[in-house]
Amino acid sequence: MNFTKVEGGGYRIGIPVPFPMQYVYCYLLPKEDAFVLIDTGYNYRKAREAWEEVFRELSLSPGRIEAIFVTHFHPDHSGLADWMQNKTGAPVYMHTLDLQMMEQVWGEGSIQSQRIRVMAERHGVPETLSKEIALHMDKMAETMRPLPSIQKLDHEPVFMGRQWKVLLTPGHSDGMFCLYEESTGTIFLSDLILDPITPNISVWPGTSQRPLHEYFESLEKIRELPINIAYTAHGNPIYHVKERIDELIKHHEKRLSAMETLADHSTVYQIASAIFSHRKLNPHQWRFAIAETIAHMHYLEEEGRVKHITDKHGAITYQQNHQPAT
Repeated sequence: MNFTKVEGGGYRIGIPVPFPMQYVYCYLLPKEDAFVLIDTGYNYRKAREAWEEVFRELSLSPGRIEAIFVTHFHPDHSGLADWMQNKTGAPVYMHTLDLQMMEQVWGEGSIQSQRIRVMAERHGVPETLSKEIALHMDKMAETMRPLPSIQKLDHEPVFMGRQWKVLLTPGHSDGMFCLYEESTGTIFLSDLILDPITPNISVWPGTSQRPLHEYFESLEKIRELPINIAYTAHGNPIYHVKERIDELIKHHEKRLSAMETLADHSTVYQIASAIFSHRKLNPHQWRFAIAETIAHMHYLEEEGRVKHITDKHGAITYQQNHQPAT
């Protein structure tokens, strides 16, 4: 079983996910004679079995969990929220922006997969691949239902004997939040800052169309805080937050420069194919590669470094801003 103790009490629990990062780290933290939970994991058999093992190993009755905080709507964080709510009877809290996204993306009757397919095809993705992307997302949506009963996070949680500030940190998702406690310099960062991997920053239908600008702003917000330890959702806890922020910004600056160079009457699909040429991507990974490339192109366009051209069929290409339009 993959879990360790958290400084100040509680547990950092690695719950398996069917993705390359292998685990999402959820946090079971004491509140007087009860517990609160930060994030739940992806809804599949191995994750549910892992939680059952956690309850047995800690001799913990699920009913002692009195609140569940879901940092954002992505399925590796929110997928088991309904299952966990049924086991514990606890309320589930999310930021209102991602509460809305839960319903838009994963709710019954959602058309998000088809909206993403249309977006992908406008940016040059071949129809065969766009269909596979939509199909994969529809299958993932099935694992998310039914959705839990979710409440808006409108208070500062209390656990570990302290009150925690809720920091809205968009970029990875519009409504992702971190929890910060100043006296100990402790922060729960979710997917905002990871090490050694980099968080995916993407454009999706119905969400912010400038997520990379917002991500940089969120990083600067965190840079200003005195932080001793940052607990993340993937990888290891981070003790060098400011240095890691610098590394992430440099990564994106390098990626932006590469994409700007590739913008030569190019589609997003062509640019992404060049950027990720060293990897063989499955439909799930292609969805993120396309959406992340769009996010970077939106950033470059807002900064005046590229511009987009839309043809009479709605297809979009990009070119460097100093080139004349044709």
